[in-house]
Amino acid sequence: MTFDAIVIGGGPAGLSAALVLGRARRRTLVVDAGEPRNAPAAAAHGMFTRDGTPPAELLEIGRAQLRPYGSVELRPGKAEAARVVEGGFAFDLTDGETVRARTAVLATGVRDDLAGVPGLRELWGRGVYHCPYCHGWEVRDEPLAVLANGETAMHLAPLIRQWSADLVLLTDGPADLTAADRAILTGLGIPVREEPIVRLDGAPDRGLGVVFADGEVLARRAVFARVPVMPRTGLAEGLGCALVAEGMVPGLIEVDAVGRTTVPGVYAAGDVTTPMAQVVAAAAAGALAAAMLNGDLVRADLPVLEPVPAGG
Repeated sequence: MTFDAIVIGGGPAGLSAALVLGRARRRTLVVDAGEPRNAPAAAAHGMFTRDGTPPAELLEIGRAQLRPYGSVELRPGKAEAARVVEGGFAFDLTDGETVRARTAVLATGVRDDLAGVPGLRELWGRGVYHCPYCHGWEVRDEPLAVLANGETAMHLAPLIRQWSADLVLLTDGPADLTAADRAILTGLGIPVREEPIVRLDGAPDRGLGVVFADGEVLARRAVFARVPVMPRTGLAEGLGCALVAEGMVPGLIEVDAVGRTTVPGVYAAGDVTTPMAQVVAAAAAGALAAAMLNGDLVRADLPVLEPVPAGG
């Protein structure tokens, strides 16, 4: 069987794309590895009509709403390789099967590299956060910290200041800040702590302690940190899709304004295409890419008419 579309990834972007494709009566396969990036978080925020819903519950709602559309198949697993074939694309799944589709939506997401400060992984999404729009309201006016340095620190610290005046910038070593940067931080009332950090201690959602090398412990309600982000682009590269070379998150899949990649017939949506990692943004991008995909298929299937002879 050749599907009209294969969607790789069953997160907000992938499920939203599948919903649009199902309603467009497209034979669609969704392959989902079951590894959502926001799984550690207690709730997803900023999601219209679903603010504060646990991430797993959101996904279950999304899967349930696909059931009326018989042309959509959900399949757990991973696609480990992809290539261009005649008539579309082939994806090799980890169960040994190869599936073919005329088009593809890559909603493969990204992976956060949490191998930095000890304790970061254990508290990620439960006291250490990456996005103030997702988690800032819940810790408003509490003692907060930003763990970052250089340009990233100067982007994130003034932003977090919107949610709390009790804010400390932690650079975990010598600060890469200009005199102008320091003046801005001083004007905002944000002290800079350059001491090396040994670890982060604490109970999820109950506050934490930043333990410095000299043994001092700085008590904070939450820490906002920007960690290295690893886009999952192996399939995109196998298909020949161009990646973004620079920017806040290098290596994202290059797409146009509606989700088309540089390879005709391949679309991408969600965190793997943008540093703006929010559930509602990913869902919107998935819906848009799917609508464009369907329209492109409609145009590709238009009948080829013989030219009408002049005068006839």
